Amino acid sequence: MIGVDDMTAGTDKDVIARVVAQVVRELQGGAAASPAKPSSAEGDWGVFESMDEAVVAAAAAQRAYLSCSMADRRRFVETIKAVATTEEHLEYMARCTVEETGMGRVDDKIEKNRVAALGTPGTEDLITTAWSGDDGLTTVEYSPYGVIGAITPTTNPTETVLCNSIGMLAAGNSVVFSPHPRAKKITLWLIQQLNIALCEAGAPQNLIVTVREPSIENTNAMMEHKLIKMLVATGGPGIVKTVLKSGKKAIGAGAGNPPVLVDATADIEKAARDIVAGASFDNNLPCTAEKEIIAVDAIADLLRFEMVKAGAHEINDPAQLKALEDLLLKDGRPDTAWVGKDAEVILNAIGITPKPGTRLVVAEVGRDHPFVQHELMMPVIGLVRVPDVEEGIQFAIEIEKGLRHTAIMHSRDVTKLTRMGKLIQTTVFVKNGPSFTGLGIGGEGYTTFTIAGPTGEGLTSARSFARSRRCVMVGELNVR
Repeated sequence: MIGVDDMTAGTDKDVIARVVAQVVRELQGGAAASPAKPSSAEGDWGVFESMDEAVVAAAAAQRAYLSCSMADRRRFVETIKAVATTEEHLEYMARCTVEETGMGRVDDKIEKNRVAALGTPGTEDLITTAWSGDDGLTTVEYSPYGVIGAITPTTNPTETVLCNSIGMLAAGNSVVFSPHPRAKKITLWLIQQLNIALCEAGAPQNLIVTVREPSIENTNAMMEHKLIKMLVATGGPGIVKTVLKSGKKAIGAGAGNPPVLVDATADIEKAARDIVAGASFDNNLPCTAEKEIIAVDAIADLLRFEMVKAGAHEINDPAQLKALEDLLLKDGRPDTAWVGKDAEVILNAIGITPKPGTRLVVAEVGRDHPFVQHELMMPVIGLVRVPDVEEGIQFAIEIEKGLRHTAIMHSRDVTKLTRMGKLIQTTVFVKNGPSFTGLGIGGEGYTTFTIAGPTGEGLTSARSFARSRRCVMVGELNVR
């Protein structure tokens, strides 16, 4: 049994009472082999009518979760991965997301969800540090924050829920999701599937929760709730700025404008294939995707030629470029109605019938062009020509705008690769590969879709959602 003193000081007594009551129910109920459907007061498999009910339920679940072992946590993480990676669920999540949001590609979303589930680290990420000597033994271990409030985007809704749930539960937390309203249906479906499977695996009920009607009001209620101990925002710059002003511990994963630089020493044929693959992946929705090309003059024409061979459609007619601008831009900025649409759909809209299988549109433009200056999140990319690699590096730094998100470079010159990496200071720097290798898709390393450049955590994992705690035993347990 927990008392008032066990909760954070300053929390309202009525909220504490409700949490305690739910904890008692969790601890008395034990693990059910075949869980019954929750009562309306307990939510609909993690989906609640109000944000307050969702947060209180998650707080109760997290207190009960403290009684679970690390082996339990590992089992629950494996349960999430198993639920997410059935072929039926992968297909459903991808297809439903494209239908609901109107963005992205089904085949790429299947792969994104697969790697989000299988590539996100669990409890193995929580490494213990220890010192022993004449004065005893000291360990530093990772412990949970408690209840985390997580805001998810419309661009990667299920991928973000999966990687956040795995990392946050591995660290011992519960999580309250505030999904984007345009991805409500698929996000609520996934949260319910995860809750059913977790209860069957013996987890406390409501470790992963949300509200039935996502909204700005509910997001604000979540951020302001006294029982939320950490906020994690995956989305645009506006929501990241908001969580950073909340007064709570916050992780912000914001937007990027990743440049890809190609110099004269690069394997141009491979660079072209990689750029087409990376920039068109899920119709350019990932914030890590190539958003503009910087090509050294000596190889720029060859790169354009090879990109067309690799599946891009080049716009080199001024009238067609103007039509494309008029279609995709509104007051000089990207028109969100075209975000994540297929390249063929965009080209058809301006009267062009591309070759079947066209995945990307490329156009050579000036440095100040909106296709270069703004993150379009469309399979349309501007190419800027520079006289040499040094000027290319400087322009890449300029156009990345200090967001410290992602940059890509194709070169065989190790010195120039090193210089670019040092100067641009992005969270992800991919050398000689498509941008998605930085997410662990065809590249080494783990996967996440919450990349915290603004707050410095980088590619988040379980330890990002945990507190560091020191435990000291004086005078004993040194056996050397």
